[in-house]
Amino acid sequence: MEKKRRRVIILGAAGRDFHNFNTFFRNNPDYEVVAFTATQIPDIAGRIYPAELAGPLYPNGIPIEDEAKLPELVKKYDVDEVILAYSDLPHQYVMERAAIALAAGADFKLMGPDSTMIESTKPVVSVCAVRTGCGKSQTTRRVLDILRSKGLKVISIRHPMPYGDLVAQKVQRFADYSDLDKHNCTIEEREEYEPHIDRKSVIYAGVDYEAILRAAEAENPDIILWDGGNNDFPFYKTDLHIVVVDPHRPGHEVTYYPGMANLLMADVIVINKEETANREDIETVRKNIAKWNPNAIVVDAASPIFVDDPSLIRGKKVLVVEDGPTLTHGEMRYGAGYVAAKRFGAREIIDPRPFAVGSIVETYKKYNHLDVILPAMGYGEKQIKELEETINKSDAEVVIIGTPIDLRRVMKLNKPAVRVRYELQEIGEPTLDQILTDFLKEKGLLK
Repeated sequence: MEKKRRRVIILGAAGRDFHNFNTFFRNNPDYEVVAFTATQIPDIAGRIYPAELAGPLYPNGIPIEDEAKLPELVKKYDVDEVILAYSDLPHQYVMERAAIALAAGADFKLMGPDSTMIESTKPVVSVCAVRTGCGKSQTTRRVLDILRSKGLKVISIRHPMPYGDLVAQKVQRFADYSDLDKHNCTIEEREEYEPHIDRKSVIYAGVDYEAILRAAEAENPDIILWDGGNNDFPFYKTDLHIVVVDPHRPGHEVTYYPGMANLLMADVIVINKEETANREDIETVRKNIAKWNPNAIVVDAASPIFVDDPSLIRGKKVLVVEDGPTLTHGEMRYGAGYVAAKRFGAREIIDPRPFAVGSIVETYKKYNHLDVILPAMGYGEKQIKELEETINKSDAEVVIIGTPIDLRRVMKLNKPAVRVRYELQEIGEPTLDQILTDFLKEKGLLK
């Protein structure tokens, strides 16, 4: 008698869900993935994970449904297992999803590193975080700069952001600005890729992370640098795991999934933003590190801001635009742009909500902790236009761009704008340079 395949739904957000499928389920005859579900990212539900990526067991591809329909989907597809495969979630939220799955009759599962990590032929350094918005991106840039300063060839690979044509996005390589246009990159994607391009460094991303890794290895780098997303753990087996924590959200390092797993797995923990955090909050984070991962090396760090023309801010009525994911599922109320507005004497920080149009209105309804900050939502051409219209409708005198990219590259603003940048700076010792030097010597890449 032929063994019945276990029927599975994977809860996701167009990232970890596809990776778990590709690495564990795609060619596994013991399972049938009957659907993905989608949340967090707009316009994912209703699509199909294409047959070209799903493999021979799935000639019709796999439907992507709305997660809100989970109870009826479990019944409709006679599901045996529900697998949660997205990130930056409060522990309470995770167990709510578990309760929904269990009440519908299915098992509930989280997949760990041994089931989903791919091994590289090259040493891998990873940079991840316990929440979105901790400062992982500037930490990645700092690590990249250190490694390259030692004469090493580094290829970076970014956690997925495949919001377009999934087949076309199977393996993406970014080396110059034309690649961003070629791949129709969203604002969120540009924010992560442009700093690497600015450094004349290559970064890969896409959907199939085994194929991506092999393409990167074919360029014969000395090091693969994993640039993590949200608070997910790496897709690759890692030789040095660096994790960033945020004292502006003390306690989140032990109350969010899978950020706490990152905390426990970390070889190095960077306490970032200390220059703007309360001492008590820094100590709360430090105590949690000591309790849960006492063997980790702790690096104290700041992310000072740099403004190209502070005089434009003083005495002006300003609109502050910040990194979208940091404000939305990262749950921050402000970012570097807001800090710059306060520091450089803005007369007023306006409320953008009266000027919001289209999906930007819906963003404020969904993330109702936001008030005087405009999140740089730009998951597609239509939403970028709506963001542009929101900014241009506002009665601000100056726009403060606190996003990792200059929004003027992707939209036309009808008022002056000033750009805010931020980079990681270590405080005291040990430094990332010292830690990476020891690591490279251990791997035989430095004498």
